[in-house]
This record gives sequence, structure tokens and C-alpha cells, in this order.
Amino acid sequence: MEPDSSEDDDTAPQVRALRSTVALDGDGSCIAEARRLAATFLTRAQTEYGVPVSARAMDLTQLVVSELVTNARKYAPGPVLMDLRIVGALVEVEVWDSDPVLPVARAADAQRVGQHGLEIVRAVAWGFEAQREPVGKRITARIPLTDAPDGAVTGDGVQQT
Repeated sequence: MEPDSSEDDDTAPQVRALRSTVALDGDGSCIAEARRLAATFLTRAQTEYGVPVSARAMDLTQLVVSELVTNARKYAPGPVLMDLRIVGALVEVEVWDSDPVLPVARAADAQRVGQHGLEIVRAVAWGFEAQREPVGKRITARIPLTDAPDGAVTGDGVQQT
């Protein structure tokens, strides 16, 4: 995990984000590896940089990572890139794969077995984006790092779909 500094121009304040990027080989063990890497990333952000991370944020981040990497592995040949960033009060989970087809959430169906991953991600994330890239696509989900005292999730944005 490296602190990432960037400036838009000489007068803009410096923006710092904690970031970790990994290439996963796309085999069966990459899902568990991605979950482990996400947990390690958030634990290090908490212990080494003092970033507040609730237990709920830890669990939801691992769930989102698992769902997005599972979908990438299932629908796209080749490697998967995962980028984790802490920006403000959110953790951004970004997964790239080589398939240019954007995911589409299916209508709710209690009888359907499986294929609920995108529904789950959209239900727990504050922000969700799917973008085509010159090669493949990039999916980004944003998860608040802390919970409010009343148990509500807090963050710095309004939930997007």
C-alpha cells in the first residue's frame, strides 16, 4: 500500500489517497486471494495510517471484492486487475477485466439460484459505476469506512446506482 499524491495544478491542495493495486491470475484461488488482500489493505490503513475502518466496512469490502472478482473470473478470460483506494471516508474497489460487455442487474427473482452478485454490490455500495475501457471494462464500487452512532452507514456522498 502506497500513499498516492497528485495535484491538478500548482494552486490545488495536495490530495492523498492510500492505494493498492494487484493483478490476479484469474484462476480459482484468485477470489480468496482478493478477499485476503482487501482485508490486509484495510487493516494496514487502520493500523499504519490511523484510518477509521468499521467491522461492517471490512465485511462489506470483502463481500464486494468477492462478487466483482467472481464475475470477472466467470465472464472474462485472462487476468483481473484489482485496485483498492481510500479516498476521504470511502474505500473504492475497482476491478478490471478483459470482457467489454457491461454487467446488467437482473430483476429480483427469489427462485433464481446464483447470479445475484451485481444486485448485492449495488445494494451495499454507496456508489457503483461500470465503464467500458479501450480493452475490457472497469467496475467501481464505493463503500463508507465508518458507521454512524445510530448504526447507519456514513460517507461523503449520496448513494448512486
